[in-house]
Formats: sequence, structure tokens, C-alpha cells
Amino acid sequence: MLKKILFQLHWFFGISAGLILTIMGVTGAIYSYEEPITKILNPDSFVVQAQPSTVLSPAQLYAAYQRQYPDQAINAVTVAASNTEANSTTEAASVNVAAPGNRRGKTYYVNPYTAERLPEAKSEAFFHFIEDLHRRLTMGEFGKQLTGISTFILIYFILSGLYLRWPKKSTAKEWLVVKKNLKGRSFLWNLHAVVGTWVLVFYLLLALTGLTWSYNWYRNAAYSVMGVEPPQQQGGPRGPGAGEQKPSGGERPMRARQDGAPANSRGSKDGEGRNKPEINPVQALNQGWQVFNQTIKSYSTATFRLPQKGNTLEISFVDAVPQHERARNTLKYNLAQQDIEELSFYKDKALNEKIMSSMLPVHRGSFFGPVWQFLTMLAALSMPLFFITGWMLYLKRRKQKKLTLAAQQLAPLANGDQSPWLVVYASQTGFAEQVAWRTAQSLQQASIPAKVISMDQLSIDQLKHATNALFIVSTYGQGEPPDHARGFAKKYLAQPVGLSQLNYAVLALGDKEYQATYCAFGKQLDQWLDDGSANRLFDCIEVNYGSNTDLNRWHDALSGVTHTRLDSMVITKVFDEWLLQSRELLNPDSLGEPAFEIRLSAQHDALWNAGDIAEIQPGNSDDIIAAFLAQHALSAESKVQLHGQQMPLFKALRYLNLNPHATASTPQKFGLQEWLEQLEPLPWREYSIASIPEDGYLSLVVRQNKTSNGLGLNLGLGSGWLTAHAAVGQNILLRIRSNESFHAPDDNRPVILIGNGTGIAGLMSILKYRALHGFSRNWLIFGERQRERDYFFAQQLDRWHINQHLQSLDLVFSRDQPERRYVQHCLLAQQQQVQQWVEQGASIYVCGSIDGMAPAVDAALTQILGEAMLEQLTLNGRYRRDVY
Repeated sequence: MLKKILFQLHWFFGISAGLILTIMGVTGAIYSYEEPITKILNPDSFVVQAQPSTVLSPAQLYAAYQRQYPDQAINAVTVAASNTEANSTTEAASVNVAAPGNRRGKTYYVNPYTAERLPEAKSEAFFHFIEDLHRRLTMGEFGKQLTGISTFILIYFILSGLYLRWPKKSTAKEWLVVKKNLKGRSFLWNLHAVVGTWVLVFYLLLALTGLTWSYNWYRNAAYSVMGVEPPQQQGGPRGPGAGEQKPSGGERPMRARQDGAPANSRGSKDGEGRNKPEINPVQALNQGWQVFNQTIKSYSTATFRLPQKGNTLEISFVDAVPQHERARNTLKYNLAQQDIEELSFYKDKALNEKIMSSMLPVHRGSFFGPVWQFLTMLAALSMPLFFITGWMLYLKRRKQKKLTLAAQQLAPLANGDQSPWLVVYASQTGFAEQVAWRTAQSLQQASIPAKVISMDQLSIDQLKHATNALFIVSTYGQGEPPDHARGFAKKYLAQPVGLSQLNYAVLALGDKEYQATYCAFGKQLDQWLDDGSANRLFDCIEVNYGSNTDLNRWHDALSGVTHTRLDSMVITKVFDEWLLQSRELLNPDSLGEPAFEIRLSAQHDALWNAGDIAEIQPGNSDDIIAAFLAQHALSAESKVQLHGQQMPLFKALRYLNLNPHATASTPQKFGLQEWLEQLEPLPWREYSIASIPEDGYLSLVVRQNKTSNGLGLNLGLGSGWLTAHAAVGQNILLRIRSNESFHAPDDNRPVILIGNGTGIAGLMSILKYRALHGFSRNWLIFGERQRERDYFFAQQLDRWHINQHLQSLDLVFSRDQPERRYVQHCLLAQQQQVQQWVEQGASIYVCGSIDGMAPAVDAALTQILGEAMLEQLTLNGRYRRDVY
């Protein structure tokens, strides 16, 4: 449940805040290289041609600039060390002046020889816009709140994404390498997850540092956690080489008169009422320049900031090879006492002080060097990738659920006095229900009102008042109706009922591998309706294992009788690629066929419920494909088109039905490409899932089935593919289908779990689910041949029994004693306990073989509980079966 909640929040935040984070990522990447980009685009603004004369000192720059622009109040002057060297070009100096409404002031780059202004950088306005978009979305305080909230969401993405991926047991390669051979949704998820792993550390650092500009409380907390005293806000704008703190614009900077005396040179009093000496800016800069050159031998730039209060001239300078652009040193010189008050070097600071005084370089990555800064920029630029792939995954997920979920939301359409068509389904594992909803959706989109109803909710009165009814029913077990339809079948199908007013059609679902019972319940229902004088719209249509060809016949027949063009009835099976992680033989030397636990790991986000079913798309083995190619004298490397992609013929034949009975044509008769397009995929196979998502893998229990086909192999299609032909490490096509009729109860009611052989799979998933939630009222009755060889999952079951997660564990091994003993015998022997558990509200789950076990258990339960009680348990959802 926690994982489901985290996943739902992850995608919800992704499709809501993802666009804001995308904007922040792209603009942040651009803004992190503002200075080098600006200098590249505007070279005339930052360098001048070298001249024979010497460059001006800070004091000379001040005086020369003031003469040219007497109305501007100068805050600071910056000079570059390279100005003292003979180069072909000379770096510009800069002057920072007061600017109304701008607390940082305005900086002009000037010719270091004349103090004349250089052309303003044309990209300045652009980067101001980028910064505003990055921090406030150009929406002021409201935008600032949105970016702050989105940054917290980014932290949630990081933590939840790591948690959602962490349980998967995989190698470093699985975590860090994008699988380019994947397609569709699997590729999108793999790209999303792998690249997300790459950038995880970068995003976490960006988020944790970025919040210091969003919230004062967060910034104060950061200083507290780092054990650093927050800096006092200081007045006066700073030059380009100044420290991190932003100046307050309320102070009045000095402005010199033509004679060099300060314009604001009225005397002031100190705390004791004595007059303080006036400060001449030119003289102050001369003294500071002299002291600085005597004290500091190596630097790249130095900024001289004139005093706003007191007599201290502050000089901020950067090392010749700085750690980063904000690694600044400080020299404070007292002009009155003509003494150095403070000399501090960035390199001497403790790490925590370095971090807190350099939050912008930490944020953009330059704190850790140019390589890390470049990687941080790439990580920020990749933010749109997650927004786009997240949306695509979301849309694909919605599309995959569309056939059932969207159809259920459609209400019957009003169409005059026309009564709705009844669409009745009888489904054991959910496929017939899906077809029913898809049929109703097609009718309603054609303005034909339709009402979907489960057969256990259908009454004879409804049928007697209906004009048109469509029955979509599957056959279960040995020609029986699905469990929820057993009551209707038993009550009504024994004798005809007059339904002469009813027009009807039946779609019968079955599996031709069970020829004796193929579509038996659908045929029985069709005959019962005909015996009741109902009007058959068209002959019963049989569907073999979900065949789209058969479903198309249903579509065409309905289109004919409704005289309406209906949407296609094709049920698209969207398979995902799962990695075959391991294959373990569970019963070495068994008297029965080998049984394997198959573990698969998802390459996408995958959730399922205990009791759900895995649909596997089997593939042809290499031997089958090679034999087919040899039989038809075809080259394995011949290029063909399949699903819009060009590929070798050998690869194209992997999942196609090559059985000679599947098609009457041959490659030579129609041409290879045309023949290939006529072939249907191999039929899928269904297996009960033996694990829950929290295990970190999907587990199946598969017994090898010996059979024969047109190409002579003796392993069954699905079991052969999973247990022998597919290699460990290979991708398996699989989709999960919800099997609501076998879902575990979500409370601590008692459950009686009965199964044999590979039926342990469905029961294991229920036991794991209940163990996860602390539901311990469980009784397992399991049967196989020999305890020594066929006790599947013995360690886990014994451990559960010891710790009382399994309050009762009854094992029945038929070959361990002279007389044959099976699970039904155990039930009958413990008749009183079964009755007690049922009286206490127990639900009964049966999973395993339809041949022998399931009908025998049903008969035993009928004997113990009575036919009426068992039927009532079925109607109440307390008697559930997953048998095959």
C-alpha cells in the first residue's frame, strides 16, 4: 500500500510540477554559465587593446571616472592583476555606482587606461530575464512560492524514485545502463529510471541548496545545521568581486568634488560626541592600494569598497587560481589608525564556513571544480527528459486501462424510448468482462444504449423484459460456468424459460487445447436460449484463447445485425519486457514432471495484487525457427518488415505461430513479406503469480508440460519457453491481468487455502500479502506426490507455521503411504474444523489442477457445508477458485 501511494503521488506531482521543474532546470543550466557566455558574446565589453602606458590605479580610476560622470556616486572600484602585465589585450576594470531601486548598484566596465565606459554587454537583459524566470517564473512573490514548492517536490521525486526502484534485485549494469534495445513503454521507463539514477545526487544538491533562496527559515536552519553564524546584512552595493551578501541600498555612497574632497564631507560625531575625521575617497584608495600591494603578492581581481560607515576600507580579492568564482579573501584597512584590522583567506576557512559563504558555487557545482559544474549543467538540462517520459508513461498507462476502465464510466445513452441492449458476462479471470465492456463501449459510441451486467446479477425478469441481449461467457474447469455464474446456471438452465421477445447472440470463450470441453458453457447457454424460443441474431461465435480473428467475427456479426459501423472489437494485448532473472528446479528427481520457480524482474513500474495473473507471450525456440527455415529453404538473415521495423527473418519469427495448421499458406505461395503479415502471434499463456510487488520480483511456478505440435517438440508452448528455451538474462514478454475473483481479503478474516502442485503459486501470493499486513488467521492445505521431493517452498511454509502466520498447515503427499491420499481427504477428515472456520467468517481459496483436485474439493466442501451454503459462499465472494 505504501508503494502504491508513493507511486501515485510520484506521477501526480510529475504531471503537475514537472513543467515548472523543467523551466527551472533549463534556465538554471543557462544561468550557471552566465559570465563565460557573456564574455564570449561581448568581447569588447571586457577587454581592451594593450597600450604602452600603465593602467590606472584604483584611486586614478575613481578620479578619472568621477570627472567624466560627476553626478554618479561611486561605491567600489575593481581592478585585475593582469592589467600590470604586458599582453596583447588588457582586462577591463569596473566601477560600481549607486542606482535607484537597485540595492546592488550598477556596474560599468571601463577602460583601465582612461576610465571611459566600455560598451554594455548586449546579453545582460537576457540573463536578467533568465534569472527571474529561474527563481520566480517572472511572477514575483507568487512565482517564488511556486518554485520553492516545486523544489520540495523534486526532493520527493528523488527519495520516492529511489525507494520505488530500490527493491529490484539487479546488478550495477541494470541500474546504470540504458537498454537501447527496449521498445515502447519498457524503453521509456528504463530511460526514465536509469537517467534518474545518474542525476540523483546532482538534483538532491540542487534542491537542498536552491531552497536557501526560497525561504528565510530554511536558510537560517541551514546555517544552524552547518554550525555557522549567519552574516550580518551590510550596506552598500558591492562590485563584481564582492562577497555573497547583498547590499542595502539605503546608504549614501561618497561622491568626490573636483578638488578631490568628498561631496558629503560634513563632520559627523562618534558615540562620545567628538567629530570624526572626513575621508577623502582618492586618498583612501591610494592608501588601500599601497597597503594591498605590500601585503598581497598574488591575486586575479581586487575590489576596493569605500566605507559607508566608519573608517574601514574593505578590499575583497580573488586568488590568482581560485577554487571557484566566489572564493574571496578579505583585507580590512582602518584609514584613521592606518592599520590592517583583518586579513582572512578563503582557503583557511573551515569546510562548513566555505560552504555557507559560497552557496551559489555549491548550487551551480563550480564549488567542486569545472568538471562537476559541467555535469551539473547537463543534469539540469536533462530535466525535460523526466517531464516528457513521465507524461508518456502516464498516457500509455491510461491507454492500457482504457478498454475496461473508460468503458465502465460510460452511462447508457438516451435514445428516445429505445431500451438498452443487455451485455451479460460470465468471467472467471476477467477477460470475458473486458470483452463485454469493450462491446458495450462500441455500441454506445454508435448511439446504441447498452447496459453491462454480470451473470450473477442477472434475473429472469430482466431477460423477459429485455429486447436485445448479448452474452459473453467463458467456460471454466471441465465445461462448467465460471464460479459467479454457477448459481444462475443451476437455477435456470435445467429447463427452458419463455423468452420469445428476446433477440440474442452468444460469444463463447474457450481454449481448443481442451477440445472435449471447448466453449461448453457458451454452447449450453446458446442452446437454452434457443429452447426458450429466443430469436438468435447469429450463430454462437467461439473464441479460441482470445483470438483477435475470432473477435473480429463477433464485431462483423454485430455490425451486420445493428446496421451500424462499430468500432473494432480487437482486444489489444500490450506486453511489457521483463528480465528472466532466475530459474530454479523445485522438485529434483520427482516422480512427476519438473517444476520450476521462474523469477522475473520488471524493467518498468509494475504493480499487482495478490491473486493476479501473469499473461506470458511465449516464443519459438531457436530449434523450431531453424527447422522452419530449413523446411522452406529460407535465409535467417533475410530482411523483413514487422510492426514497422526492419529486422532479420530469424528475429521476426520468434513470436509468430509457425504451426502448419495455423495458416494454409506458405511463404513461397504469397511471397515472404505478405505471408509474414498474415501470421498471428503465438497464443499467450496464463500463470498465477506467486509473489507480491514488495518481494522485488515476479515469481511463477511452472511445470513442464509434454505435448506434441506440428514441428515435433514435446515441451508445451508456455512451459517450454519459460523452463527451457528462453535463456536466463533474456527478456520475456509479459503483462499482468487483474484477477479480482481471486484477490485476497483486505482484513483479518480467516482464510482456508487449498491447492496442489503448481497451484501453490496463487496461494503463496495471498499468504505473502497477509504476512505483510499482519493477518495471521490462515490455514493451508497443500498436496503433492512426495514430501522429500515435491514440498515446494518448504522453508518458507515451515517458518510461517512456526511463527503462527500459518495457524494450521496440513500437507498431503499422495505417494508417501500405500493408499492414495489427497487434499479432499484432509478436508473430510477435518470436517468440524472447516465448519468452525466458515462459521467464523472464513473465505475459501482453491488453486491448482482442474483434473481431479478442483472437482474433488468442491464435492468435499459440498458434503461438509451443504450445497446451499457453498452456493451462498460463492455469491458472497467467500468461495474463490483459480484452477486450470
